[in-house]
Amino acid sequence: MNKDNRKTTELLKAQLDFIEKGGYGRSVKTPWPPTSVFQDFLSCLNFADPEKTHPCSVCRLMGFVPPSHWEQSVNCHHIRIGRAGETVEDFDRRDDQHRALTTS
Repeated sequence: MNKDNRKTTELLKAQLDFIEKGGYGRSVKTPWPPTSVFQDFLSCLNFADPEKTHPCSVCRLMGFVPPSHWEQSVNCHHIRIGRAGETVEDFDRRDDQHRALTTS
């Protein structure tokens, strides 16, 4: 495994561990905002960047995005993550992101 793939793998493992331990939690004073897998987590180049200054094309996750989806607005949502080859986009369409986190 080359150095870039090892870094990406470690980043994704850290993100999964973070999610499994409860993520950021929530405040009782603020509504719980919906999150978007990959896009609202540490693996995103634009995480906590309201200006979204980095193009998705330079993201380390692009290596997992099928070429047919490279031009999509949220490329990472087309990464196959489920046992049956589902993508985040598939789970979004069914309004079932929680299942996206538990099936891979």
